[in-house]
Amino acid sequence: MTTKTHGNYIGGEWTEGQDAAPNINPSDTRDVVGLYARASRADAEAAIAAAQAAQPAWAALSPQQRTDALDQAGSEIQARKAELAELLAREEGKALPDAVGEVVRAAQIFKFFAGEALRVGGELLPSTRQGMSVEITREPVGVVSIITPWNFPIAIPAWKIAPALAYGNAVVFKPADLVPGSAWALAEILSRCGLPAGTFNLVMGRGREIGDTLLEDARVSAVTFTGSEATGRKVAQACVSRPGAMAKFQLEMGGKNPMVVLDDADLEVAVSCAINGAFHSTGQRCTASSRLVVTEGIHDRFVAAMVERMRGLAVSDARAPGTVIGPVVDAKQLEQDLDYIRIGREEGGRLVAGGDALPQVDGKPGFYLQPALFTETTNAMRINREEIFGPVATVIRVRDADEALAVANDTAFGLSSGVCTTSLKQATRFKRQLQAGMVMVNAPTAGVDPHVPFGGRKASSHGPREQGRYAAEFYTTVKTAYVQP
Repeated sequence: MTTKTHGNYIGGEWTEGQDAAPNINPSDTRDVVGLYARASRADAEAAIAAAQAAQPAWAALSPQQRTDALDQAGSEIQARKAELAELLAREEGKALPDAVGEVVRAAQIFKFFAGEALRVGGELLPSTRQGMSVEITREPVGVVSIITPWNFPIAIPAWKIAPALAYGNAVVFKPADLVPGSAWALAEILSRCGLPAGTFNLVMGRGREIGDTLLEDARVSAVTFTGSEATGRKVAQACVSRPGAMAKFQLEMGGKNPMVVLDDADLEVAVSCAINGAFHSTGQRCTASSRLVVTEGIHDRFVAAMVERMRGLAVSDARAPGTVIGPVVDAKQLEQDLDYIRIGREEGGRLVAGGDALPQVDGKPGFYLQPALFTETTNAMRINREEIFGPVATVIRVRDADEALAVANDTAFGLSSGVCTTSLKQATRFKRQLQAGMVMVNAPTAGVDPHVPFGGRKASSHGPREQGRYAAEFYTTVKTAYVQP
């Protein structure tokens, strides 16, 4: 077991926290990735103070300097993709090919926003008043608190940190306590990219220890959060309940995403989309296809093909060659997944594949779960209403496309949706009428390019979209100035 403690990064210095916690490999619970400091409330306050002090100078720098810093970060992430993916797979349990993809995505995001730092535009308009002109510009919001989940430990931080810095803000970043390793590695890269001290700060630890400080401190102008719906609502309440100025907030809170399979679908395409969307990354994605809404004419063939394909999904150590499904992230998540499998059976669902916990694989003790598929479910069941966040998918049989659309939209969430069909008419209809922020036609519900907006509606999201040029809506504020020569 390593004795090195990875510290927090505050005001340009690496600091010890109030204590440290081991980062456990879910593929082999005997393996400790490292010890990572946990910040105190005082540490969080110091990070906010450092960010507040640094932000005006950072915003005043030439956009080229911000571009250079972000481009350098993106280049190093890309150059170290194998090393960083190994770390990510080891601490989170994501199969190594998926981990490599995530690291590459993080690099691409930093590169994209390196370019955006030079493209912050404005408008010059004539006034209705004679001789006056109107200038519309974007300015940074100030200090941004960034709170990220455990399931994408480098990509989600990247798509929040990169735009925040690109638009001239200072950052206080708190990653999920469960997966600090990738966050620390990203912070270490940023510490060498020419950012003025205090511009970027890392505080690791439990939300209950430092979360309130990051939400309630009046020096924080904006909070961006990805996590559970329950915690997201607490974030929103804290931001609007402040005495004085409220904080701007952005929330991404999960989904219960439908993948519709119509009678005319290409069966192979539909099964591939469902397998990828439901089970890759161990189903631990807010965009996962957890509800497979299938019309009668193709239902039996689809289920049979799914069961056959699932037999070939190798469940093993995340870093082992050929692994498709790694472990779930920890014991708590495994218990939650198994509880929902039990609930699904009690509700009358038929478990046709998987669903068994594997205490160890290849002699390694870990949090392994065979991916599970339920049939004979209805949309009223808890397993079709609540986000499970694991390799558990359900099949809902429907009569036709009309019922499929109604069932797909019958959810409190609205992040991602999909449809498999060879009909241009149906593809167009579902693309327009699915109540989700993102719609995939003959493609998995999970997977969005780095340069396009990410986000949903209903209980899935609140506030401006993430990623792409739309990120400017959250990380900047608009100023209107009248000029009389």
